[in-house]
Amino acid sequence: MSRYDGRAADAGSYRDRRSEGAFGGGSRAFAAPSKADASAAASELDGVPRFEKNFYVESPAVAGMTEEEVEAYRRRREITVEGRDVPKPVLEFRGVGFPEYVLQEITKAGFVEPTPIQSQGWPMALRGRDLIGIAETGSGKTLAYLLPAVVHVNAQPILAPGDGPIVLVLAPTRELAVQIQQEATKFGASSKIKSTCIYGGVPKGPQVRDLQKGVEIVIATPGRLIDMIESHHTNLRRVTYLVLDEADRMLDMGFEPQIKKIVSQIRPDRQTLYWSATWPKEVEQLARNFLFDPYKVTIGSEDLKANHAIVQHVEILSESQKYNKLVNLLEDMMDGSRILIFLDTKKGCDQITRQLRMDGWPALSIHGDKSQAERDWVLSEFKSGKSPIMTATDVAARGLDVKDVKYVINYDFPGSLEDYVHRIGRTGRAGAKGTAYSFFTAANARFAKELISILEEAGQKVSSELAAMGRGAPPPSSGYRDRYRGFGGGRSWS
Repeated sequence: MSRYDGRAADAGSYRDRRSEGAFGGGSRAFAAPSKADASAAASELDGVPRFEKNFYVESPAVAGMTEEEVEAYRRRREITVEGRDVPKPVLEFRGVGFPEYVLQEITKAGFVEPTPIQSQGWPMALRGRDLIGIAETGSGKTLAYLLPAVVHVNAQPILAPGDGPIVLVLAPTRELAVQIQQEATKFGASSKIKSTCIYGGVPKGPQVRDLQKGVEIVIATPGRLIDMIESHHTNLRRVTYLVLDEADRMLDMGFEPQIKKIVSQIRPDRQTLYWSATWPKEVEQLARNFLFDPYKVTIGSEDLKANHAIVQHVEILSESQKYNKLVNLLEDMMDGSRILIFLDTKKGCDQITRQLRMDGWPALSIHGDKSQAERDWVLSEFKSGKSPIMTATDVAARGLDVKDVKYVINYDFPGSLEDYVHRIGRTGRAGAKGTAYSFFTAANARFAKELISILEEAGQKVSSELAAMGRGAPPPSSGYRDRYRGFGGGRSWS
């Protein structure tokens, strides 16, 4: 029988996963609704079927860990936890109790051991409780919420005609949404779980068709999802597992009203997982509105810090010196490695890309004014190494997961230290080493003190010029004496 055979989604139509591992089946009372008055929540949920969301059974190996062993493990992997009845971390994949079909996908992907966020986040998420996860990009958080999502979907009634998704993941950018869907497709395939990606800048037709066929997992940017809901192409009545990924970035981009509008249409007894790389007051306040009695897990410190696998160089110079310095760096770096160059504006992105190409450098650009088709093509060329230099605005700073980005260059220093950490975090991923160069001008002097703290925390060298700016001294009037390079000299590239 097809998964989309029109069968009614009654409470007894669970998939046959109950014999595999610790998951599936069972029924339990509603979790306490989020902060709404109990009687109001009860009437709001009237007629809505109950659902299963606690799937965690602690393995004997994990249960046998003493409190001293647990604390030592958390200290070693820089895991900090808060909340009531926090489960112990898992040290290996089989210790989670994942069903065999999930373990096979993990093995196929070649993973050796859980990352810190997965080690602590998986047992939390599988218990069905709300969860706040604070972890830097590249930490493995996507699988920290996707694998429990697969288990969650497999325990719910099969979709009926007209049903919306069971899992909803909200992401700030198209690029991040697409990458999440790639992982959802890979790890949901063995369960025949379908997913789709909903984002703006492309025709709606294919996305509408996916929604009408029925998909268990929707990964979406807020604006396009609201459009689909208001056009009656989908609904959120079946959503029981909600993920907000890169919550800090969504707030930076002004998505708070859209997020609130979306969440207001989801049943209050859902499970919500809230992910952020930083924990400013605005992010904390939004979490208070959406979560009930959550666990909180932080990897590393909540203080802003950079990946220690990245060598950071800060170059003090004037605006007019930037391009010549960039060319000098490219001459030293250019060995086929991928180089990502960040600029503040779309216009600046296009200008520098044009200059580089006139000088013979194989550069392409990506920013918000590009069509989705062009952005996809540029990313493909960059990932394949056919065009190893890519300029980008902050649209690529988060969620862009390209293997083997060896160098990041901040041609324009970003408008916040959070964005600085995320930009340079495009290199040094998944255990690799990376190098970041940042061009720092007099206009950026207000960031000097905080930047020095980030550099010192990561054990990086602080130049005397930057240290002086951090103390409030004016920047040096003469920076690097780069030799002039014409923009039309031409350069062969094979």
